[in-house]
Amino acid sequence: MTADTLFGRALIEEATKKSGLVWVRGAGQDRALWHVWHDGAAHLVGDGPGEQPLPQLADGATAEVTVRSKDKGGRLLSWTATVTELAPRTEEWEAAVAELKGKRLNAPDGERVVERWAAECRVLRLTPREADLELPDGSLAAPPLPTPVTTRQPMPEGLPKLLLGRKKKRR
Repeated sequence: MTADTLFGRALIEEATKKSGLVWVRGAGQDRALWHVWHDGAAHLVGDGPGEQPLPQLADGATAEVTVRSKDKGGRLLSWTATVTELAPRTEEWEAAVAELKGKRLNAPDGERVVERWAAECRVLRLTPREADLELPDGSLAAPPLPTPVTTRQPMPEGLPKLLLGRKKKRR
């Protein structure tokens, strides 16, 4: 591996690990998904009752993953992933589910969540492809839609005094 490849891998891993939410595009549909980073890949659970829908992500397909900043919410980087569906109760599935269970908030069935995931859900592994890192080039923000709404008027002169209050002098 070259230094650029190693740097790209490290950047993908660190950014994705710190972001609790990634945007995944599979077959043209974007979806915000929670994940965990484990063993060099992002792992997702979903497509079952009470779980997140996984947007047309099939075993062997590719997906585009966009990582957001945890503090500001803006796009940090994008990378292309190979999707692998993990078979329930395999060693790799058990390791991924152990990590996912620790990050799953408000599971309706508490400790039985692993059995439900094995029976009714899919666990996916999104592995970064070599040299498919894309750093932001522009904001990608959509222009605002036209609207008849006017711009804000100047603040009334007395409003700052009303909001901040006047401190009364003690005598």
